[in-house]
Amino acid sequence: MTKFCYGKRKLATYIDCSFSTLKEITTSTPQSHSCLQTGCTMESLDQTINSYLDVWLGPRDPRVKGWLLLDNYIPTFIFSVLYLLIVWIGPKYMQNKQPFSCRGILVVYNVGLTLLSLYMFYELVTGVWEGGYNFFCQDTHSGGEADMKIVRVLWWYYFSKLIEFMDTFFFILRKNHYQITVLHVYHHASMLNIWWFVMNWVPCGHSYFGATLNSFIHVLMYSYYGLSAIPAMRPYLWWKKYITQGQLIQFVLTIFQTSCGVVWPCAFPMGWLYFQISYMISLIILFTNFYIQTYKKKASSRRKEYQNGSTAAVNGYTNSFSSLENNVKQRKQRKD
Repeated sequence: MTKFCYGKRKLATYIDCSFSTLKEITTSTPQSHSCLQTGCTMESLDQTINSYLDVWLGPRDPRVKGWLLLDNYIPTFIFSVLYLLIVWIGPKYMQNKQPFSCRGILVVYNVGLTLLSLYMFYELVTGVWEGGYNFFCQDTHSGGEADMKIVRVLWWYYFSKLIEFMDTFFFILRKNHYQITVLHVYHHASMLNIWWFVMNWVPCGHSYFGATLNSFIHVLMYSYYGLSAIPAMRPYLWWKKYITQGQLIQFVLTIFQTSCGVVWPCAFPMGWLYFQISYMISLIILFTNFYIQTYKKKASSRRKEYQNGSTAAVNGYTNSFSSLENNVKQRKQRKD
């Protein structure tokens, strides 16, 4: 059974698929019949989704045709739905279970993402340099061979967003549920989907800037997480607060650079620029709220605790001195 109606996405339809497999269906077993129906239905669904996307967003970039996970949106969508289901079900499943340490695998995982982020940052910077990219606005077809270098690196950037789902899964396994915030879930779930669209329509050109900055920030972030998984290193880690500040600076710089493409336009699609600005604004709002809640309010509460703790320390000293005095008296009585 060799004909399952896969391939030639734009030429085939559900009716074509049905006719081309009619003879095989009439001679196949019920199980094979079901398999063929499932295959044709999935192919039909892919065609429907792809046709709508092509109408809404225009023709795709042919340079990424056939690349892993890029031809059809369904796999990316399914991964995202599974991620959200695990975020919902995972904490409930772990509620009455002991947390997992995951220390060894966390070190390997974070070191791996640190190296991947460093590789992407280096390749993007050198690719932009080789292609003579214009900071203010860069289209997707004038960089020559450097464009393909950027496209290849940005595919890894897209794929890394799938790998980074593991951040949340480790939080669940370790029962660090307080770290699974709206910001965390929104950022992880949206980035994979956004970059699927970016890779299909604008996989180079002006898209490089945000990915380059984010790769640099991730070098700092995942190296911090990797080191924090080692208990002996935790007292020496002081830059977590500055990673969040760097993320906020990243979003502001990306808005500025994207706005340059609006003010001094080139052949880069304007709709993508407006979308990126809107998305960066949403991240600035969420990350600013996270920064205030995490560092500003906690710092204020720590000052209050310190003041209360100072009084307690004085009382504790007095109480311990009194108890020591009583112990001495008791010992003297025993000796007598």
